[in-house]
Amino acid sequence: MAGPTGRGDSLGAALNNLLRAQVTPRHRLSTYHAKHWHAQLSQLTGTQRGYQALDEAGLDVTAKTLLNWLSDPEYNIRRSYRDLIHTAYENVAIVPADPLPDHITRGQYEISGVVRTGDDERTRGTRDAAPLRIDGSRGHWDEIEELWLAGELTGDEFEDHFVDDVIVEDIGEGTDGWEFPGASYTVEVR
Repeated sequence: MAGPTGRGDSLGAALNNLLRAQVTPRHRLSTYHAKHWHAQLSQLTGTQRGYQALDEAGLDVTAKTLLNWLSDPEYNIRRSYRDLIHTAYENVAIVPADPLPDHITRGQYEISGVVRTGDDERTRGTRDAAPLRIDGSRGHWDEIEELWLAGELTGDEFEDHFVDDVIVEDIGEGTDGWEFPGASYTVEVR
């Protein structure tokens, strides 16, 4: 039975596409794009989540003051209050990433594409050559997950950490390290 699959023009891109198809990445809500403090405050006070973000940012004003601010977009508020409103707005606009699921960190990976270690370069996952099989449960996923949760897991970062923290942990360094110099990769998790 085939499992989740990712494809890309590099190993890192294929891994990233696989992960993004499985769990929600950290992202900005498209409805949160206001620049002016008044528009931000208006949007925040429209939801309970927004009020909570204002409270967490440290905005502590009376309901009357809040109404005064909302009724007049030209109201002159202190810069420190504008900064708190902006902080709350930014915090509520960002949707955190889902953590990496067990089937990703404990899965059996099959990598198809060009794989090189030392002088040995082969196209894996063809009719003539089996895919490179990696046991993800032997890997160390902490740095990958940290970058993922921060919204900073690029394809290059994913590839580097996957090689160092998952492949090497499972099957060793190879003859002279692992390289993936091809232009097309497929990664499947079972």
